[in-house]
Amino acid sequence: MKPGDHPEFYRFPAPAGRSRESTIALDAEGNFFHDDAPVEHAGLHKALAKWVRRHPDDGRYILSNDYDWCYFAVAETPLFVRGLQIGDDGVTLQLFDDTEERLDPTTLSVDDEGHLRCVVRGDMPARFQRTAQLAIEPLLDETGEAVIVGGRSFPLGG
Repeated sequence: MKPGDHPEFYRFPAPAGRSRESTIALDAEGNFFHDDAPVEHAGLHKALAKWVRRHPDDGRYILSNDYDWCYFAVAETPLFVRGLQIGDDGVTLQLFDDTEERLDPTTLSVDDEGHLRCVVRGDMPARFQRTAQLAIEPLLDETGEAVIVGGRSFPLGG
């Protein structure tokens, strides 16, 4: 059994002399930093993206690999949409951790800066990166204020 499978995993104290607080940060564009230096190794960046979760007790964002976990700083959203595939029956999102998920079009919104956002993994906000935001253009209605998915119109909330 991995430590992450234990029901009290997120309640275990940090190892002696350590803290659950980290100096890892995720900026508004989806880039990870450690001690203010960019994480440049592609494999490490992908691993960090896969480890993003919410702490089950306090709701703060954490990185967890099922063996250990820590809090990290999130500038805007903890997840990012890199691309999408449009099909007759819906839209599949490609997230920045190389996973895919179906778009729930009822969660789409546009923030004050014009960035498209949605909710993934149940309750996690995600921001569309530039290429993904441009790729949704074929779904926009004539007003640009709604998307048409599966023959239904969904307003882009704000």
